[in-house]
Amino acid sequence: MRMSTPITLTILVGLGLAGCAAPNPFQTNPNQNTNSGMITGAVLGGMAGAVSGKGTPLQGAALGAAAGAVLGGVAGSVVDRQSADLRQQLANSGITVTNMGSYLVLNTPSDLLFDTGSATLSPGLQRDMQLIANSLNLYPASTIVVVGHTDNTGTAAFNQDLSQRRASSVASSLIRGGVASTRFQVVGRGEDEPIASNLNDAGRAQNRRVEIIIRPTSQ
Repeated sequence: MRMSTPITLTILVGLGLAGCAAPNPFQTNPNQNTNSGMITGAVLGGMAGAVSGKGTPLQGAALGAAAGAVLGGVAGSVVDRQSADLRQQLANSGITVTNMGSYLVLNTPSDLLFDTGSATLSPGLQRDMQLIANSLNLYPASTIVVVGHTDNTGTAAFNQDLSQRRASSVASSLIRGGVASTRFQVVGRGEDEPIASNLNDAGRAQNRRVEIIIRPTSQ
């Protein structure tokens, strides 16, 4: 099937821009996700505009690319700003903030949050949970997935239940901090998604964690 000229041009331009904006692994660009979001939005918007039927295909592609770039840039800038804010507020807390480009992942070691085998949140972490809740309230246009993980100590059924209860405890803490409950999805993964070896203490400690995944929605 022969691809129409406007769509072909949109894709080629987008790929060219992506090549120009390829991240340098030795340099941190605080606007990298904004730039990437604009490029992705331009490509997708251009493709949609080309087949929209508004004006000529070329006009539609141009309008769609412009609109997509704006929307993509807005989403990327929100992720960049919230990531920078959270890293500053949670410095030295033990909670890591990873900017994935289109969403954020907050990784909290379960050993900081809970006693062994418990799903009761440590009182010492309430301040950090409130800081996260404040950020979620400051950036309300997002959904939140709280995912609990364990190591492989004990039975799989016990670990599944524990991970679910721990994720629920974290979500409940954030909801008490003022975050709307409708924004949350709570998931327990048990021992199924390790990020390190379960053959040693250091690896098992990394696997015991609760992740808070923040995904911006359309503005």
